[in-house]
Amino acid sequence: MRVLGLDYGSKTVGVAITDPLGLSAQPLETIVRKEENKLRRTLARLEEICRAYEVERIILGLPLNMDGSEGERAQMTRVFAEKLISRTQLPLEYEDERLTTMEAEEILREAGVPVKNRKQHLDQMAASLILRSWLEKEEYRGKNHI
Repeated sequence: MRVLGLDYGSKTVGVAITDPLGLSAQPLETIVRKEENKLRRTLARLEEICRAYEVERIILGLPLNMDGSEGERAQMTRVFAEKLISRTQLPLEYEDERLTTMEAEEILREAGVPVKNRKQHLDQMAASLILRSWLEKEEYRGKNHI
């Protein structure tokens, strides 16, 4: 079972995917758009990815405040999720994404990725961390779909 992980941002969407057995998460790509509310091409690209990889579920990072409450960014993410569900007809789950971008930046720094090249990898690495977190919870619950 392939699962897609997403890190939704104001101008980018980081994309990660599981291996065919649903055991590990790998960064896939970063979708860039010029304006925050221009989602047509982003949704079309995500639909293409879902078809090409035979995705069965989407995990979307939910940007909660540090106290666990939802702010404006979380509400915008939920609106995006509704559009994505309508477009793909796939089940979608949210995963807490607090601090994933900072963790992704640290991973890239430790891997020796030059500062000027980090942005192009940052969002997809964050998406992979979101997806990995969800996979670990699924394994803990005994729900891994092997």
